[in-house]
Amino acid sequence: MAELRFDDGAAYEQVMGVWSRSVGEIFLAWLRPPQGLRWIDVGCGNGAFTELILARCAPSTVQGIDPSEGQLAFARTRPGARGAVFQTGGAMALPFEAESFDAAVMALVLVFVRIPSKGVAELARIVRPGGLVATYMWDMLGGGFPLDPILDEMYAMGLSPTRPPHMEVSTLAALQGLWSAAGCSRSRPARSPCSGRLRILTSSGMSRRRPPPPHP
Repeated sequence: MAELRFDDGAAYEQVMGVWSRSVGEIFLAWLRPPQGLRWIDVGCGNGAFTELILARCAPSTVQGIDPSEGQLAFARTRPGARGAVFQTGGAMALPFEAESFDAAVMALVLVFVRIPSKGVAELARIVRPGGLVATYMWDMLGGGFPLDPILDEMYAMGLSPTRPPHMEVSTLAALQGLWSAAGCSRSRPARSPCSGRLRILTSSGMSRRRPPPPHP
């Protein structure tokens, strides 16, 4: 199966930018995070959601990480993202010490992570005890993806467009299971309408306080 890659930040902005901003606003309104947090945007792509964090959440610091240097190059040009620090890296092996952040988020990313459970476990690892671990994803299996009409036409023409490798995690039950397996308490999955038939699936939880090490 062909790999689905996003390496051109400007092209991605033309196709998906308006949708990324729209659902990012809805997600932050649902999440209602406190101000002054240390944020990490995992799979930040071209910086659309990173920019929203800076504009809406009054963070103390924001970092964005993505495997595509082409996407990050575009992210660094965003006027509203000048306060963020961007670097290359993958979701399953984040280059940060444990408990480095107050809030870790994946925005429209989880279905692309090679092993989604490892990606969520990494989010939980780098967040302080009691910190916020959250995601949102298009309702890929429920017809809530904005490009579904185009994909339907391609299928009707006998074409086979490349799809994300793990669309099965874009269900409320799957999100609940991933967050529980990562040790997040107060898990809160939900389905949120966007515009017309569009829907996103959201999930958040609190990173649990880790037990003290055993006595020698």
